[in-house]
Amino acid sequence: MSDELWAWIEPLLPGVPRRPDHPGRKRLDDRKVLSGILFVLHTGIPWEFLPQELGFGSA
Repeated sequence: MSDELWAWIEPLLPGVPRRPDHPGRKRLDDRKVLSGILFVLHTGIPWEFLPQELGFGSA
């Protein structure tokens, strides 16, 4: 996703602070998540084939 497109989209997303009293997985980067969603929609691949660099699976 281009920086120009992200600059337009990012202000539309709500900020969600991490709550230390609720352990668990850390949130994924919003830009990475949206890029993954757009990649799946554009290519038609199944979610499980989404490359790890676009947010699928654990690092």
